[in-house]
Amino acid sequence: MSPSFKTVDIFAGPGGLAEGFSSLRGKNGSRIFDIALSIEKEQSAFATLRLRAFSRQFSELPDNYFDYIAGRISHEQLIHLHPTEWDAAVSETAMLELGSEYARGWLAPVLRDIRQSGGDRVVLIGGPPCQAYSLVGRARNRGIADYDAASDNRHFLYREYISILEQLQPVAFVMENVKGMLSAKVDGVGMIDRIMADLRSAGGKPDNYRILPLVGDARGGMSKHVVRAENFGIPQARHRVILLGIRADVFQRCGLQPDAVPTLATRPMKATVRNVLEGMPRLRSGLSRTADTPDGWRVAAVGAFREAASACDAQSVNLGEVAQQLRLHAEKLLKTDALPPRKSTTPGPILDNRLADWLIDTRIGALPNHESRGHMTSDLARYAFAATFAEVQGRSPKANEFPRELAPDHRNWDSGKFADRFRVQTWDSPSTTVTSHISKDGHYFIHPDPAQCRSLTVREAARLQTFPDNYFFEGNRTQQYVQVGNAVPPLLARQIAELLADILA
Repeated sequence: MSPSFKTVDIFAGPGGLAEGFSSLRGKNGSRIFDIALSIEKEQSAFATLRLRAFSRQFSELPDNYFDYIAGRISHEQLIHLHPTEWDAAVSETAMLELGSEYARGWLAPVLRDIRQSGGDRVVLIGGPPCQAYSLVGRARNRGIADYDAASDNRHFLYREYISILEQLQPVAFVMENVKGMLSAKVDGVGMIDRIMADLRSAGGKPDNYRILPLVGDARGGMSKHVVRAENFGIPQARHRVILLGIRADVFQRCGLQPDAVPTLATRPMKATVRNVLEGMPRLRSGLSRTADTPDGWRVAAVGAFREAASACDAQSVNLGEVAQQLRLHAEKLLKTDALPPRKSTTPGPILDNRLADWLIDTRIGALPNHESRGHMTSDLARYAFAATFAEVQGRSPKANEFPRELAPDHRNWDSGKFADRFRVQTWDSPSTTVTSHISKDGHYFIHPDPAQCRSLTVREAARLQTFPDNYFFEGNRTQQYVQVGNAVPPLLARQIAELLADILA
Protein backbone atom coordinates (compact mmCIF):
# COMPACT_ATOMS: atom_id res chain seq x y z
CA MET A 1 0.00 0.00 0.00
CA SER A 2 1.39 3.41 -0.88
CA PRO A 3 1.87 5.91 1.95
CA SER A 4 -0.86 8.30 2.99
CA PHE A 5 -1.27 11.86 1.82
CA LYS A 6 0.12 14.49 4.18
CA THR A 7 -2.82 16.83 4.65
CA VAL A 8 -2.64 20.47 5.73
CA ASP A 9 -5.85 21.99 7.11
CA ILE A 10 -5.95 25.81 7.31
CA PHE A 11 -8.66 28.14 8.65
CA ALA A 12 -9.64 24.88 10.33
CA GLY A 13 -12.21 26.01 12.91
CA PRO A 14 -13.01 23.06 15.21
CA GLY A 15 -11.86 20.61 12.52
CA GLY A 16 -14.87 19.50 10.46
CA LEU A 17 -12.94 19.03 7.22
CA ALA A 18 -10.06 17.24 8.96
CA GLU A 19 -12.50 14.95 10.78
CA GLY A 20 -13.98 13.75 7.50
CA PHE A 21 -10.68 13.43 5.67
CA SER A 22 -8.83 11.69 8.49
CA SER A 23 -11.64 9.16 8.98
CA LEU A 24 -10.96 7.56 5.58
CA ARG A 25 -8.81 4.46 5.80
CA GLY A 26 -7.22 2.12 3.29
CA LYS A 27 -7.53 -1.64 3.12
CA ASN A 28 -4.73 -2.09 5.65
CA GLY A 29 -6.43 0.23 8.14
CA SER A 30 -4.05 3.17 7.74
CA ARG A 31 -5.33 6.69 7.14
CA ILE A 32 -5.44 7.73 3.48
CA PHE A 33 -5.30 11.41 4.48
CA ASP A 34 -3.03 11.92 7.46
CA ILE A 35 -3.34 15.37 9.05
CA ALA A 36 0.16 16.85 9.16
CA LEU A 37 -0.85 20.35 10.26
CA SER A 38 -4.07 22.12 11.33
CA ILE A 39 -4.20 25.90 11.78
CA GLU A 40 -6.85 27.99 13.55
CA LYS A 41 -6.67 31.42 15.21
CA GLU A 42 -9.70 31.50 17.56
CA GLN A 43 -8.74 30.18 20.99
CA SER A 44 -11.77 28.04 21.86
CA ALA A 45 -12.00 26.52 18.36
CA PHE A 46 -8.28 25.82 18.52
CA ALA A 47 -8.69 24.05 21.88
CA THR A 48 -11.35 21.82 20.29
CA LEU A 49 -9.13 21.25 17.25
CA ARG A 50 -6.13 20.22 19.37
CA LEU A 51 -8.22 17.89 21.52
CA ARG A 52 -9.48 16.15 18.37
CA ALA A 53 -5.91 15.90 17.06
CA PHE A 54 -5.05 14.26 20.39
CA SER A 55 -7.88 11.75 19.96
CA ARG A 56 -6.54 10.78 16.52
CA GLN A 57 -3.29 9.56 18.04
CA PHE A 58 -5.09 6.46 19.38
CA SER A 59 -6.27 3.47 17.41
CA GLU A 60 -9.04 3.25 20.03
CA LEU A 61 -10.00 6.12 22.32
CA PRO A 62 -8.82 5.47 25.89
CA ASP A 63 -11.19 5.41 28.86
CA ASN A 64 -9.52 8.58 30.12
CA TYR A 65 -10.83 10.51 27.12
CA PHE A 66 -14.42 9.61 28.02
CA ASP A 67 -13.67 10.51 31.63
CA TYR A 68 -12.54 13.96 30.45
CA ILE A 69 -15.54 14.77 28.26
CA ALA A 70 -17.81 13.59 31.10
CA GLY A 71 -16.04 16.00 33.47
CA ARG A 72 -14.61 13.28 35.74
CA ILE A 73 -10.98 14.30 35.17
CA SER A 74 -9.38 17.62 34.29
CA HIS A 75 -7.60 18.66 31.11
CA GLU A 76 -4.29 18.60 32.96
CA GLN A 77 -4.94 15.06 34.22
CA LEU A 78 -5.74 13.89 30.68
CA ILE A 79 -2.45 15.30 29.38
CA HIS A 80 -0.53 13.82 32.29
CA LEU A 81 -1.96 10.36 31.56
CA HIS A 82 -1.06 10.50 27.83
CA PRO A 83 1.94 12.82 27.37
CA THR A 84 3.25 11.23 24.16
CA GLU A 85 -0.07 11.53 22.36
CA TRP A 86 -0.56 15.08 23.61
CA ASP A 87 2.89 16.09 22.36
CA ALA A 88 1.99 14.66 18.94
CA ALA A 89 -1.22 16.73 18.92
CA VAL A 90 0.75 19.85 19.83
CA SER A 91 3.11 19.21 16.91
CA GLU A 92 0.17 18.74 14.55
CA THR A 93 -1.72 21.95 15.47
CA ALA A 94 -0.87 25.66 15.47
CA MET A 95 -2.85 28.65 16.72
CA LEU A 96 -1.96 31.28 14.13
CA GLU A 97 -3.66 34.25 12.51
CA LEU A 98 -3.02 33.61 8.86
CA GLY A 99 -2.06 36.81 7.11
CA SER A 100 0.11 38.10 9.96
CA GLU A 101 3.84 38.50 9.54
CA TYR A 102 4.47 36.15 12.45
CA ALA A 103 2.34 33.41 10.85
CA ARG A 104 4.12 33.75 7.52
CA GLY A 105 7.52 33.51 9.17
CA TRP A 106 6.55 30.53 11.32
CA LEU A 107 4.88 28.67 8.46
CA ALA A 108 7.54 28.95 5.75
CA PRO A 109 9.98 26.32 7.12
CA VAL A 110 7.14 24.05 8.32
CA LEU A 111 5.48 24.01 4.89
CA ARG A 112 8.86 23.47 3.23
CA ASP A 113 9.44 20.40 5.41
CA ILE A 114 5.98 19.00 4.64
CA ARG A 115 6.50 19.50 0.91
CA GLN A 116 9.94 17.88 0.95
CA SER A 117 8.87 14.90 3.06
CA GLY A 118 5.49 14.46 1.36
CA GLY A 119 6.65 14.93 -2.20
CA ASP A 120 3.76 14.20 -4.52
CA ARG A 121 1.54 13.07 -1.66
CA VAL A 122 0.45 16.36 -0.11
CA VAL A 123 -3.12 17.74 0.02
CA LEU A 124 -4.37 21.15 1.19
CA ILE A 125 -7.85 21.68 2.67
CA GLY A 126 -9.57 24.62 4.36
CA GLY A 127 -12.11 27.43 4.17
CA PRO A 128 -11.05 31.08 4.45
CA PRO A 129 -13.37 33.11 6.73
CA CYS A 130 -16.61 34.05 4.97
CA GLN A 131 -17.92 37.15 6.81
CA ALA A 132 -17.07 39.45 3.91
CA TYR A 133 -18.84 37.18 1.39
CA SER A 134 -21.94 36.15 3.32
CA LEU A 135 -25.17 37.94 2.48
CA VAL A 136 -25.65 38.90 6.13
CA GLY A 137 -22.11 40.25 6.38
CA ARG A 138 -22.50 42.27 3.20
CA ALA A 139 -25.79 43.75 4.40
CA ARG A 140 -24.06 44.73 7.64
CA ASN A 141 -21.20 46.32 5.71
CA ARG A 142 -23.63 48.43 3.67
CA GLY A 143 -24.80 49.98 6.92
CA ILE A 144 -21.27 51.15 7.78
CA ALA A 145 -20.56 54.74 6.76
CA ASP A 146 -17.69 55.04 4.26
CA TYR A 147 -17.29 51.26 4.08
CA ASP A 148 -14.73 50.38 1.40
CA ALA A 149 -14.73 46.74 0.28
CA ALA A 150 -11.32 47.14 -1.36
CA SER A 151 -9.74 47.97 2.00
CA ASP A 152 -11.52 45.17 3.90
CA ASN A 153 -8.80 42.54 4.31
CA ARG A 154 -11.42 39.86 4.92
CA HIS A 155 -12.18 39.90 1.19
CA PHE A 156 -8.62 38.88 0.49
CA LEU A 157 -7.87 36.26 3.16
CA TYR A 158 -8.24 33.73 0.37
CA ARG A 159 -4.83 35.00 -0.79
CA GLU A 160 -3.30 33.40 2.31
CA TYR A 161 -4.82 30.15 1.06
CA ILE A 162 -3.23 30.84 -2.35
CA SER A 163 0.13 31.61 -0.71
CA ILE A 164 0.15 28.29 1.14
CA LEU A 165 -1.03 26.51 -2.01
CA GLU A 166 1.94 27.96 -3.89
CA GLN A 167 4.40 26.94 -1.17
CA LEU A 168 3.09 23.38 -0.85
CA GLN A 169 2.22 22.66 -4.51
CA PRO A 170 -0.02 19.83 -3.33
CA VAL A 171 -1.44 17.24 -5.70
CA ALA A 172 -4.91 18.45 -4.74
CA PHE A 173 -6.76 21.06 -2.71
CA VAL A 174 -10.24 21.58 -1.32
CA MET A 175 -11.48 25.11 -0.59
CA GLU A 176 -14.87 25.77 1.03
CA ASN A 177 -16.85 29.00 1.36
CA VAL A 178 -20.37 30.44 1.43
CA LYS A 179 -22.53 30.83 -1.68
CA GLY A 180 -22.27 34.60 -1.28
CA MET A 181 -18.78 34.29 -2.71
CA LEU A 182 -20.38 33.85 -6.13
CA SER A 183 -21.97 37.31 -6.10
CA ALA A 184 -19.47 39.28 -3.98
CA LYS A 185 -17.76 42.16 -5.81
CA VAL A 186 -14.91 44.55 -5.08
CA ASP A 187 -14.55 47.61 -7.30
CA GLY A 188 -17.16 46.11 -9.62
CA VAL A 189 -15.17 42.93 -10.23
CA GLY A 190 -16.62 39.58 -9.16
CA MET A 191 -14.53 37.98 -6.39
CA ILE A 192 -15.18 34.47 -7.68
CA ASP A 193 -13.46 35.32 -10.99
CA ARG A 194 -10.37 36.53 -9.14
CA ILE A 195 -10.37 33.54 -6.82
CA MET A 196 -10.76 30.96 -9.60
CA ALA A 197 -8.01 32.58 -11.66
CA ASP A 198 -5.63 32.73 -8.68
CA LEU A 199 -6.31 29.10 -7.74
CA ARG A 200 -5.72 27.87 -11.29
CA SER A 201 -2.43 29.75 -11.64
CA ALA A 202 -1.01 29.01 -8.17
CA GLY A 203 2.54 27.92 -8.85
CA GLY A 204 3.31 30.32 -11.69
CA LYS A 205 1.57 28.65 -14.63
CA PRO A 206 -1.78 29.87 -16.02
CA ASP A 207 -3.36 26.41 -15.71
CA ASN A 208 -1.33 24.80 -12.96
CA TYR A 209 -4.51 23.43 -11.34
CA ARG A 210 -7.70 22.01 -12.82
CA ILE A 211 -10.78 22.88 -10.74
CA LEU A 212 -13.20 19.97 -10.95
CA PRO A 213 -16.96 19.90 -10.35
CA LEU A 214 -18.17 18.12 -7.24
CA VAL A 215 -21.78 18.07 -8.42
CA GLY A 216 -23.18 16.62 -11.63
CA ASP A 217 -25.27 19.71 -12.35
CA ALA A 218 -26.52 19.98 -15.93
CA ARG A 219 -26.87 23.76 -15.62
CA GLY A 220 -23.08 24.09 -15.70
CA GLY A 221 -21.23 27.22 -14.69
CA MET A 222 -20.53 27.67 -11.00
CA SER A 223 -23.61 25.62 -10.04
CA LYS A 224 -21.51 22.46 -10.39
CA HIS A 225 -19.35 23.71 -7.51
CA VAL A 226 -22.29 24.43 -5.16
CA VAL A 227 -22.73 21.47 -2.82
CA ARG A 228 -26.19 21.13 -1.26
CA ALA A 229 -25.53 19.01 1.80
CA GLU A 230 -29.08 17.66 2.07
CA ASN A 231 -28.56 15.84 -1.27
CA PHE A 232 -25.71 13.85 0.24
CA GLY A 233 -27.25 12.38 3.38
CA ILE A 234 -26.67 15.33 5.70
CA PRO A 235 -29.75 16.23 7.83
CA GLN A 236 -29.31 19.92 7.01
CA ALA A 237 -29.94 22.18 4.01
CA ARG A 238 -26.47 23.70 3.86
CA HIS A 239 -25.37 25.14 0.49
CA ARG A 240 -21.68 25.93 0.11
CA VAL A 241 -19.21 26.57 -2.68
CA ILE A 242 -16.59 23.81 -2.53
CA LEU A 243 -13.75 23.93 -5.02
CA LEU A 244 -11.74 20.77 -5.69
CA GLY A 245 -8.49 21.34 -7.52
CA ILE A 246 -6.09 18.76 -8.99
CA ARG A 247 -2.63 19.74 -10.15
CA ALA A 248 -2.58 19.66 -13.97
CA ASP A 249 0.27 17.19 -14.29
CA VAL A 250 -1.41 14.82 -11.83
CA PHE A 251 -4.70 15.21 -13.70
CA GLN A 252 -2.98 14.03 -16.87
CA ARG A 253 -1.00 11.31 -15.13
CA CYS A 254 -4.22 9.88 -13.63
CA GLY A 255 -5.64 9.61 -17.14
CA LEU A 256 -8.60 11.84 -16.32
CA GLN A 257 -10.78 13.28 -19.06
CA PRO A 258 -12.31 16.75 -18.51
CA ASP A 259 -15.79 15.60 -19.51
CA ALA A 260 -15.71 12.35 -17.53
CA VAL A 261 -14.60 13.36 -14.02
CA PRO A 262 -16.53 11.55 -11.26
CA THR A 263 -18.68 13.64 -8.91
CA LEU A 264 -20.29 13.14 -5.50
CA ALA A 265 -23.04 10.53 -5.45
CA THR A 266 -26.41 11.98 -4.44
CA ARG A 267 -28.75 10.07 -2.13
CA PRO A 268 -32.42 9.61 -3.06
CA MET A 269 -33.70 9.81 0.52
CA LYS A 270 -33.01 12.98 2.49
CA ALA A 271 -31.96 12.68 6.12
CA THR A 272 -34.23 14.63 8.46
CA VAL A 273 -34.19 16.37 11.81
CA ARG A 274 -36.17 13.43 13.21
CA ASN A 275 -33.42 11.00 12.18
CA VAL A 276 -30.89 12.53 14.55
CA LEU A 277 -32.83 14.47 17.22
CA GLU A 278 -35.99 12.52 18.07
CA GLY A 279 -34.11 10.06 20.27
CA MET A 280 -32.23 12.76 22.20
CA PRO A 281 -33.03 13.19 25.92
CA ARG A 282 -35.84 15.72 26.41
CA LEU A 283 -34.87 18.99 28.08
CA ARG A 284 -36.75 22.04 29.27
CA SER A 285 -35.61 25.53 28.45
CA GLY A 286 -34.00 27.68 31.08
CA LEU A 287 -35.30 31.03 32.28
CA SER A 288 -33.09 34.07 31.83
CA ARG A 289 -33.44 37.30 33.80
CA THR A 290 -35.55 35.52 36.42
CA ALA A 291 -35.13 32.71 38.96
CA ASP A 292 -34.67 29.44 37.07
CA THR A 293 -36.30 26.58 38.99
CA PRO A 294 -38.35 23.64 37.68
CA ASP A 295 -41.52 24.94 39.32
CA GLY A 296 -40.79 28.46 38.08
CA TRP A 297 -40.33 27.10 34.58
CA ARG A 298 -43.60 25.16 34.74
CA VAL A 299 -45.49 28.32 35.68
CA ALA A 300 -43.74 30.32 32.94
CA ALA A 301 -44.24 27.64 30.25
CA VAL A 302 -47.91 27.04 31.07
CA GLY A 303 -48.43 30.79 30.99
CA ALA A 304 -46.65 30.96 27.64
CA PHE A 305 -48.86 28.28 26.06
CA ARG A 306 -52.01 29.95 27.37
CA GLU A 307 -50.85 33.39 26.24
CA ALA A 308 -50.12 32.03 22.76
CA ALA A 309 -53.52 30.32 22.63
CA SER A 310 -55.33 33.53 23.59
CA ALA A 311 -53.33 35.44 20.98
CA CYS A 312 -54.46 32.90 18.35
CA ASP A 313 -58.10 33.37 19.41
CA ALA A 314 -57.79 37.11 18.82
CA GLN A 315 -56.67 36.69 15.21
CA SER A 316 -59.04 37.14 12.28
CA VAL A 317 -57.33 34.26 10.43
CA ASN A 318 -58.18 30.75 11.54
CA LEU A 319 -55.65 29.56 14.13
CA GLY A 320 -58.22 27.56 16.06
CA GLU A 321 -56.47 24.20 15.71
CA VAL A 322 -53.18 25.76 16.82
CA ALA A 323 -54.91 27.39 19.82
CA GLN A 324 -56.50 24.07 20.79
CA GLN A 325 -53.15 22.27 20.61
CA LEU A 326 -51.48 25.02 22.67
CA ARG A 327 -54.05 24.54 25.44
CA LEU A 328 -53.49 20.77 25.37
CA HIS A 329 -49.76 21.34 25.87
CA ALA A 330 -50.52 23.64 28.81
CA GLU A 331 -52.75 21.00 30.44
CA LYS A 332 -50.15 18.26 29.97
CA LEU A 333 -47.50 20.44 31.60
CA LEU A 334 -49.76 21.09 34.57
CA LYS A 335 -50.36 17.36 35.06
CA THR A 336 -46.75 16.25 34.57
CA ASP A 337 -45.06 15.27 37.82
CA ALA A 338 -41.48 15.00 36.55
CA LEU A 339 -40.31 17.84 34.35
CA PRO A 340 -37.38 17.25 32.01
CA PRO A 341 -34.02 18.64 33.19
CA ARG A 342 -32.03 21.43 31.57
CA LYS A 343 -29.06 19.14 31.00
CA SER A 344 -28.70 15.47 30.17
CA THR A 345 -25.70 13.26 29.51
CA THR A 346 -27.77 10.22 28.49
CA PRO A 347 -26.79 9.09 24.97
CA GLY A 348 -29.70 9.15 22.55
CA PRO A 349 -30.35 6.72 19.67
CA ILE A 350 -30.38 7.73 16.00
CA LEU A 351 -33.13 6.57 13.65
CA ASP A 352 -30.96 6.18 10.56
CA ASN A 353 -28.48 3.32 10.37
CA ARG A 354 -25.99 5.16 8.19
CA LEU A 355 -25.98 8.25 10.41
CA ALA A 356 -25.91 6.07 13.54
CA ASP A 357 -22.77 4.30 12.32
CA TRP A 358 -21.10 7.68 11.88
CA LEU A 359 -22.39 9.54 14.95
CA ILE A 360 -22.84 6.97 17.71
CA ASP A 361 -20.01 5.79 19.95
CA THR A 362 -21.23 2.82 21.98
CA ARG A 363 -18.52 3.41 24.59
CA ILE A 364 -19.69 6.90 25.43
CA GLY A 365 -21.24 6.96 28.89
CA ALA A 366 -21.96 10.67 29.12
CA LEU A 367 -23.16 12.67 26.12
CA PRO A 368 -21.34 16.03 26.14
CA ASN A 369 -22.54 19.55 25.24
CA HIS A 370 -26.27 18.80 25.69
CA GLU A 371 -27.59 21.59 27.91
CA SER A 372 -30.39 24.02 27.13
CA ARG A 373 -29.92 27.77 27.18
CA GLY A 374 -32.05 30.25 29.06
CA HIS A 375 -34.81 32.21 27.31
CA MET A 376 -36.65 35.34 28.34
CA THR A 377 -40.22 34.62 29.45
CA SER A 378 -41.45 37.02 26.73
CA ASP A 379 -39.96 34.69 24.10
CA LEU A 380 -41.42 31.48 25.53
CA ALA A 381 -44.88 32.26 24.15
CA ARG A 382 -43.37 32.88 20.70
CA TYR A 383 -41.47 29.59 20.87
CA ALA A 384 -44.62 27.79 22.06
CA PHE A 385 -46.69 29.24 19.21
CA ALA A 386 -44.07 28.63 16.51
CA ALA A 387 -43.40 25.00 17.52
CA THR A 388 -47.10 24.22 17.90
CA PHE A 389 -47.91 25.87 14.54
CA ALA A 390 -45.24 23.64 12.97
CA GLU A 391 -46.70 20.62 14.77
CA VAL A 392 -50.11 21.35 13.22
CA GLN A 393 -49.12 22.73 9.81
CA GLY A 394 -45.88 20.79 9.18
CA ARG A 395 -43.90 23.98 8.55
CA SER A 396 -42.51 26.93 10.46
CA PRO A 397 -44.73 30.05 10.56
CA LYS A 398 -43.78 33.25 8.79
CA ALA A 399 -43.77 36.58 10.61
CA ASN A 400 -47.06 37.62 9.01
CA GLU A 401 -48.70 34.48 10.44
CA PHE A 402 -47.83 35.33 14.03
CA PRO A 403 -50.70 36.65 16.16
CA ARG A 404 -50.32 40.40 16.59
CA GLU A 405 -50.12 40.05 20.39
CA LEU A 406 -47.01 37.85 20.02
CA ALA A 407 -45.14 40.11 17.61
CA PRO A 408 -41.82 41.32 19.07
CA ASP A 409 -41.10 45.02 19.35
CA HIS A 410 -38.90 45.11 16.24
CA ARG A 411 -39.01 48.00 13.81
CA ASN A 412 -38.59 45.63 10.84
CA TRP A 413 -41.02 42.93 11.96
CA ASP A 414 -43.56 43.86 9.28
CA SER A 415 -41.01 44.71 6.59
CA GLY A 416 -40.72 41.18 5.23
CA LYS A 417 -36.97 41.16 5.86
CA PHE A 418 -37.31 38.96 8.93
CA ALA A 419 -40.05 36.58 7.84
CA ASP A 420 -38.26 33.68 9.56
CA ARG A 421 -37.17 35.54 12.70
CA PHE A 422 -38.68 32.71 14.77
CA ARG A 423 -38.02 29.50 12.87
CA VAL A 424 -38.81 25.93 13.90
CA GLN A 425 -36.67 23.05 12.67
CA THR A 426 -39.41 20.68 11.54
CA TRP A 427 -39.14 16.96 12.23
CA ASP A 428 -39.57 15.52 8.74
CA SER A 429 -37.22 17.63 6.65
CA PRO A 430 -33.55 18.54 6.84
CA SER A 431 -32.83 21.47 9.14
CA THR A 432 -32.07 24.89 7.76
CA THR A 433 -28.41 25.91 7.67
CA VAL A 434 -26.78 25.78 11.09
CA THR A 435 -24.83 29.05 11.31
CA SER A 436 -22.83 30.82 13.97
CA HIS A 437 -25.89 33.03 14.60
CA ILE A 438 -27.19 30.18 16.74
CA SER A 439 -24.87 31.59 19.41
CA LYS A 440 -26.91 34.82 19.62
CA ASP A 441 -30.45 33.94 20.68
CA GLY A 442 -31.64 30.64 19.17
CA HIS A 443 -34.75 32.20 17.53
CA TYR A 444 -33.84 30.67 14.15
CA PHE A 445 -33.30 27.24 15.70
CA ILE A 446 -36.42 26.39 17.71
CA HIS A 447 -36.77 22.74 18.75
CA PRO A 448 -39.68 20.96 16.98
CA ASP A 449 -41.12 19.53 20.23
CA PRO A 450 -43.39 22.29 21.61
CA ALA A 451 -43.36 20.79 25.10
CA GLN A 452 -39.64 21.51 25.44
CA CYS A 453 -40.20 25.17 24.47
CA ARG A 454 -36.58 25.96 23.66
CA SER A 455 -33.88 26.35 21.05
CA LEU A 456 -31.41 23.64 20.06
CA THR A 457 -28.51 22.64 22.28
CA VAL A 458 -24.90 22.55 21.09
CA ARG A 459 -25.05 18.76 20.79
CA GLU A 460 -28.25 18.85 18.75
CA ALA A 461 -26.70 21.41 16.39
CA ALA A 462 -23.57 19.24 16.24
CA ARG A 463 -25.65 16.20 15.24
CA LEU A 464 -27.28 18.19 12.44
CA GLN A 465 -23.74 19.07 11.37
CA THR A 466 -22.77 15.33 11.65
CA PHE A 467 -20.13 15.73 14.34
CA PRO A 468 -19.77 12.36 16.12
CA ASP A 469 -21.16 12.25 19.65
CA ASN A 470 -17.64 11.78 21.07
CA TYR A 471 -16.52 15.07 19.47
CA PHE A 472 -16.13 17.43 22.42
CA PHE A 473 -16.41 21.20 21.97
CA GLU A 474 -14.24 23.29 24.27
CA GLY A 475 -15.02 26.80 25.51
CA ASN A 476 -18.19 28.32 26.92
CA ARG A 477 -21.56 27.54 25.38
CA THR A 478 -21.59 30.63 23.15
CA GLN A 479 -18.16 29.71 21.78
CA GLN A 480 -19.29 26.12 21.23
CA TYR A 481 -22.29 27.28 19.18
CA VAL A 482 -20.03 29.47 17.01
CA GLN A 483 -17.65 26.56 16.39
CA VAL A 484 -20.45 24.23 15.33
CA GLY A 485 -22.08 26.84 13.08
CA ASN A 486 -18.85 27.72 11.28
CA ALA A 487 -17.79 24.15 10.56
CA VAL A 488 -17.95 21.93 7.48
CA PRO A 489 -20.15 18.86 8.15
CA PRO A 490 -17.62 16.06 8.76
CA LEU A 491 -19.73 13.41 7.01
CA LEU A 492 -19.85 15.59 3.91
CA ALA A 493 -16.08 16.09 4.15
CA ARG A 494 -15.72 12.31 4.32
CA GLN A 495 -17.57 11.94 1.01
CA ILE A 496 -15.34 14.55 -0.63
CA ALA A 497 -12.31 12.69 0.71
CA GLU A 498 -13.63 9.41 -0.75
CA LEU A 499 -14.11 11.06 -4.15
CA LEU A 500 -10.63 12.61 -4.07
CA ALA A 501 -9.04 9.31 -3.04
CA ASP A 502 -10.75 7.56 -5.98
CA ILE A 503 -9.55 10.25 -8.41
CA LEU A 504 -5.95 10.08 -7.16
CA ALA A 505 -6.01 6.30 -7.26
